[in-house]
Amino acid sequence: MENLSVYHGPIGKEEGERRLGQDGRDGSYLLRNSDSVPGVYCLCVLCSGFVYTYRLHKDDAGSWAAETTPGVQKRYFRKIKNLISAFEKPGQGIAIPLLFPVTAQRRAHTHTGAQTAGNSLSTTHSGPDSYLQQQPPRAAQGQKNRNKKEVQQALG
Repeated sequence: MENLSVYHGPIGKEEGERRLGQDGRDGSYLLRNSDSVPGVYCLCVLCSGFVYTYRLHKDDAGSWAAETTPGVQKRYFRKIKNLISAFEKPGQGIAIPLLFPVTAQRRAHTHTGAQTAGNSLSTTHSGPDSYLQQQPPRAAQGQKNRNKKEVQQALG
């Protein structure tokens, strides 16, 4: 199984935004469950005080893709960690490259401050028009973890 330290589980949109806001650096990112679509992950990145959310979904062939800005060719990856690596580079159809991972195990309170213990792992999909969501830091509640077998299949 792939170990993703940036995966925070079913923390909900508001908590994800709070954690990114605590770090405070443009390019800080984390992965969480989607609040609204079961079976889909949300890749959340901080840019200019806003949290941009990109839904990650798995296709029928078992490859992962992110919903990015229109006009950017969709890319598919066998593992989520490969998708994250690709989005660390500029020009990938997201607001800012992924620069600073906010890990679940050692979640940053500030980018220079203390760290705390974190979470476990689960999965989360979206509609065709939900490639990008821009929200100021605030939001809703998360959803419950999916079963362990589904999680292992999604990440490994």
